[in-house]
Amino acid sequence: MIVNCCLEWNILFGCTAQCTIMPALGMILSKILGLPPSISVGLILLACFPGGTTSNVVTLIAQGDVPLSIVMTACTTIGAVVLTPFLTTILAETYVPVDAVKLSISTLQVVVAPILLGSYMQHKFPKAVKFFTPFAPLLAVLATSLVSASIFSENVGRLRSSVVGMSFSSDLPLISRAQNVLTSEFGLVAVSVTSLHFAGFFVGYLSASLAGFSEPQRRAVSIEFLYFLPVGMQNSALGVVLATSHFSSPAVALPAATSAIIMSIMGSCLGFFWRCINPTQPKSSLEVTDKS
Repeated sequence: MIVNCCLEWNILFGCTAQCTIMPALGMILSKILGLPPSISVGLILLACFPGGTTSNVVTLIAQGDVPLSIVMTACTTIGAVVLTPFLTTILAETYVPVDAVKLSISTLQVVVAPILLGSYMQHKFPKAVKFFTPFAPLLAVLATSLVSASIFSENVGRLRSSVVGMSFSSDLPLISRAQNVLTSEFGLVAVSVTSLHFAGFFVGYLSASLAGFSEPQRRAVSIEFLYFLPVGMQNSALGVVLATSHFSSPAVALPAATSAIIMSIMGSCLGFFWRCINPTQPKSSLEVTDKS
C-alpha cells in the first residue's frame, strides 16, 4: 500500500513538474536571451510539448526507472491535448495572437489519432503490424529527418543571410567572432534550444532529488525533462503542424526542428554516461519495499 502511494506520488510530481517547470523555463529563457518574437514563440511552444517516447529508451540505457518514464510520457501525451494549447496561449499571447481551440484540435489530431489508429491496426491486423514492426524505427528516423529538413529549407534564406551577415575577419579577436555567431539568428536558435534542454535536465534532476526520489527515478525524471519533444515521429509532426499551421512566421518552427538534433546528441551522451555508473537505491526505499 505504501509502495503504491509512493508510486502515485512520483507520477503526479513528475508530470506536474514537467507541465509547469518546462513552459516557465521556455518563457524565462526567451526573456533572458532577448529573442525575437517568432523564435520566442517557437521556444515557448517547444517547452509546452509532451514527453517523447525516445525518453523511455534512453532511460533504459541509463539504468533509470523505465516504468515511471513510460507512465510520465503517457500522461503528458494525453494531457497535451489540453495543456499544450492552454499553456502556449497564456505564455505566447504577449508576442502573437494564439487560438487555443484550433491548437487543441490540431494537437488532438496529431497526438491522439495516431494512437487510436495504431491500436485499431494492432487489434484488427496483428500479422501485418508484426511484419512492419522491424522497419518502424528506420521509417520513424527517416520521417523525422525529412520533417526537420523541411523546416530548415523554409528558413534557409533567413539562416543564410544570418550567417553571411556575420563577420569572420581574421583581424577580429576570437571572442568577437564568437559573439557574431551567437548573436546571429542561427546562433540564437541553437543557444536557446540547447539552454532549454540543459536547464530542463538539470531542474528535473534537482527537483526529483529534493522530492526524495531514488537515483533511478531521478534519472527517469531528468531524461523525461530533457526529452520533452521531438525525437520521434509523433512529436516532430506535432511541432511542425502547430508551428506552421497556427503561426505566420516559418521561424516559429525552427526551435522544434533544431531540438530534434540537439536533443538526440545530448540524450545519447547522457544515457551512455549513466550506463557506466550503477544507480544506488537509498536504504530507506529498500526498507519500505521489504516491509510491504
